[in-house]
This record gives sequence, structure tokens and C-alpha cells, in this order.
Amino acid sequence: MTAFVAVDLGATSGRVMLGRVREGTIDLTEIRRFPTGPRERPGGGLRWDFEELSGEVLAGLRECESAEPVSIGIDSWAVDYGLVDSDGRLDGDVRSYRDPRTEGMARRLRERVDDETLYGITGLQYLPFNTIYQLLSEPEGRLEHRTMLLLPDLLAHRLTGELGAEVTNASTTALLDATTRTWSAELVAKAGLPPGLLPPLRQPGERIGTAPGGVPVLAVASHDTASAVAAVPASGDRFGYVSCGTWSLAGLVLPAPVLSPQARAANFTNEAGIDGTVRFLRNTMGLWLLSESMKVWRAHGRDTRLDDVLTAAMREPAFRSIVDADDPVFLPPGDMPARIAQACRDSGQPVPETPPQVVRTILESLALAHANSLRTAAGLADRELDVVHLVGGGALNEPLCRLTADACGLPVLAGPVEASALGNAFVQARAAGVLEEVPASTPLARYEPEGDPMAWRRAGERVGQA
Repeated sequence: MTAFVAVDLGATSGRVMLGRVREGTIDLTEIRRFPTGPRERPGGGLRWDFEELSGEVLAGLRECESAEPVSIGIDSWAVDYGLVDSDGRLDGDVRSYRDPRTEGMARRLRERVDDETLYGITGLQYLPFNTIYQLLSEPEGRLEHRTMLLLPDLLAHRLTGELGAEVTNASTTALLDATTRTWSAELVAKAGLPPGLLPPLRQPGERIGTAPGGVPVLAVASHDTASAVAAVPASGDRFGYVSCGTWSLAGLVLPAPVLSPQARAANFTNEAGIDGTVRFLRNTMGLWLLSESMKVWRAHGRDTRLDDVLTAAMREPAFRSIVDADDPVFLPPGDMPARIAQACRDSGQPVPETPPQVVRTILESLALAHANSLRTAAGLADRELDVVHLVGGGALNEPLCRLTADACGLPVLAGPVEASALGNAFVQARAAGVLEEVPASTPLARYEPEGDPMAWRRAGERVGQA
């Protein structure tokens, strides 16, 4: 057996996983799991506790020492960063993308770069928290003599002392040229950012340095979705994917970016994947809606178990209430059931009042968002789809998988669940020369489409997703 450590950080929980390669497969073992959510800090603002995060990662790495791993790889959510000074020290906190500080920054950037030019260079979906807007919100002078490190690169720097930016995560910043896969000097200049702010780029599989204890640290597909897509067990090109966790990212794997006006109008993104591929997708709200709802119910003393509420939700009438899962009102933490109820009230629909009713609304709304994204992506890229691969934590949510198959009108293959960690370990194993292709490490659950396609169409019309 050959072992690799995959550090996989999600926006609600983090994992240190040990991937053991044997007989052409990767067996994943969870070594350490810990919460990662942002917290309100004195003075305001949502921030990640980087010292706590790095402490948990280091503790997990120590627990892996007896396996004598070949290397370590790190992936995480995108867009958030830390600033490192000329002495290599982290300057200040790592702010969360859910922090409201970017309000008005898109308007400020638009005064310098029009939307068409920005999309033509980056091919990136507009999201109010993209890194470029976060950087514009920094106080004047704070970026001078600093290096911006996205979270996985910041952790790699903590382990190795080396500065760099892995390209799949760099592609989410709205500062990378989608065609050349290099930093855009034009955008850096027009945004008024210091020319030395951005570090050298790295490719997945590249060696970064050595961690304490002498284990090499490798760049993997450090955006967790890029790692998850790398683990999709698909053949050919007639497949779509949904990487479903806190967020749902639904799209296609393409050989080149789609930078058309139609793609920009549809708010699709072109992010870098492994081996020069492009992840053509739309980022939509995911199981965040469900996890925040569960948090609220438990805080109010409701004895709500996820399995029970999912089962009860599927007994509720179909299409009673539908919401637009991408409505910005759902972005911040808070009372999600109340926001969903208000959205239904505002649109003249029945208001979900019980947890099963709220969950049924969430599941159907997410399934519709998945179907709409995949249908739009296929049209923009002129590609036919035969199957949808749903990976990540959402693969454990059987009702969501079934509803996604129904909404898409296509079979859904669910799994692997730990797709990001698997893709992380695979890139390391391939760099070490012990694997050439993504192994089918876990059995997949298959869901065939059922139900009335016209009923889904009518439901989609309520939120403009027909």
C-alpha cells in the first residue's frame, strides 16, 4: 500500500483523510474531522479562525505519520485569502466570503472595467464575493508589500514557507485569464492592485515544498470543486456533474472556455480543471439552505433528525412551494426557514410552516436549480447529455438525488461522497506514478427519472427556470 494525505476543507467542516492505494483503487480513511464555519469577530465581520484551522490540520497530519505518507495535498473552498507580509507572517484575519464588506465593490470595478471585458478575460460568473471584489474592499494601502494567498496556498505556506497560487483556485479570483491560464496584468492594473500582490502560479501535481517531518507537500486541484470533478467516475464527454455540498456546482467538463455573450448573460463560469480542462458551470446555493434550517430548528429545541425530516418531507405534496435557490437573501447565515417562508409569501405561494414542508421546498428548489444549470450549460456548449454524476455530500441525500433525476429527465449516478478528498489523493497518486486513471473506489447509486416532466416545467416557471 502507498498512502497519501488529503486535507479537504469545506465551508462547514474540514477533514484530514488518508488515501491508501492498493490494487488500482484508493481507500479513504477519515483521520480527523473538525468544524470550519466563519464567526463574527469583535468590530464586526465574518472571519475564519485560521490559527484554529491550521492547528486542526497539523494535528491531523501528526495522526497520519505512522502511515508514512508519500505526500500531502490541500484543497478548500475558493475565493478567500490571507495577506502575507514580507517577513512571511499572516497580516490580519482571513475574512469570509459571506462577509458583507464587498457591497458596492462590483459597481466600483465597473467604473474601471466593463462587464464584457471582465468576462472576456476571466470567463467568470459574477458573484458578489469573488476575490477581486474582496481585494477592492481592503483599506487603502493594506495591499502594499503583501502577497495574497488563497486558503489552500496559505496553509501550504504555513507548512513549507513557500509562496504560490495553484491554478484551479486562482481561476476563481476574477484575476486569471481563462484562455492563457496566467494572471491578467490588464485586470491587475485596471483594478488598481499592487503588481506584486499575486504569487507565482502552480499546476496540480507540482511539488511545493516539505512539511515538518519531511513529507513533501504537493499542489493538487486545490479548489475543492476542481478536486471533486477530477474524481467523477465518468467516461466519454456526454455527462454533466453536480458537486453538491454547502454549494451546488453544476456543469460540464470542456476542453476550452466558453466566453460568448450568451454564457455571460447566463452567468456561467469557466474555471480551471486538471490537465488543461475547463469546468464550465454555474455556482448555485446548495445544502446550505438545509443545514442552516436544521441549525435554527435545533436552536429552538426541536428534536429534528435529518433522516426523519427527509422522509417526512417526501410525504408532503409536490410543488406546493418553490423558491429561487440563488436569491441573495439566502446567502448570509441566519433564520433560513423564515427567509424561505417570506420568499413564498412574496411570490403568492403557500407558506411552508413545518420542517417537512420547508425541506420539501428546499429539495425541489435545489433539484430545479441543478436541472436548469445543466440544461443551460449543454445548450451553451452545444453538447448532449446522457447522464448526471452527483458527487459530494449531497450524494447521501437520496430524496435530492431522486428529485434531481426527475427534474433533469436523466439518470443520476450518485457518488463518491468524499469526492474532493478522492480527487485530491488521485492527483498525488498520479504524480507519484502509482495511478493513471481515477479509480472506481466506491459503488454508485443509480436513480432513474420518474414523474411528470411538465409538472417540473410548470414549477420552474414560478422562479424563472423553465
